[in-house]
Amino acid sequence: MRLLLVEDDENLGKATSEGLRESFAVDWVTSAEEAEDTLTTTAYGLVVLDINLPGASGLELLSDLRTEKNQIPVLLLTARDAVRHRVEGLNAGADDYLVKPFDLDELIARCSALIRRSGGQASPVITIGDITYEAASGHLEQAGKAIMLSARERAIFDSLVRNLGRPVSKEKITESVYDWSNEEIESNTIEVHVAALRRKLGKELIKTIRGVGYIIES
Repeated sequence: MRLLLVEDDENLGKATSEGLRESFAVDWVTSAEEAEDTLTTTAYGLVVLDINLPGASGLELLSDLRTEKNQIPVLLLTARDAVRHRVEGLNAGADDYLVKPFDLDELIARCSALIRRSGGQASPVITIGDITYEAASGHLEQAGKAIMLSARERAIFDSLVRNLGRPVSKEKITESVYDWSNEEIESNTIEVHVAALRRKLGKELIKTIRGVGYIIES
């Protein structure tokens, strides 16, 4: 899943984006204006948004998104610990918030929960036949045996599982898995990783719909 991080503090932005990349693809911008431009051209599963930004504030960006009927999940980061500021953010349309300084593991867990809920998946554990998958931790088992995936294999598997029963195009998978930090992607990269997933989980799990994309059926 691909996230947009909006944070103007260079040290915090760098540390947070690098930490989030353990579980997600992450693009990082430093202003509400940059975020607004980016959101018009790229599909994200979640926005992690600092309230205090240069120029327009995070709350102004959030208000604009909701006015435009954009229902993308938004998690606010704020150094303001007063209850009224939390209420202000939630009333503006935020789905969750964390007060700085925050624990990175908690941020990842909250991001996973918001993405899960937005996709209609309330449970943290997804079961498909004899496969169980914990999206937050990436832990995957088949018939009770742990299956190890590379970071890229996990990201592609995650993209397919979050669209369980719906075909996902190669282009959409690429967009959700690779962020700005990645080098140029080879044309057959997704196919190579899907082939590896089939070797590990069984060739029947991920089906190809010719001319459409890939699907894991529920």
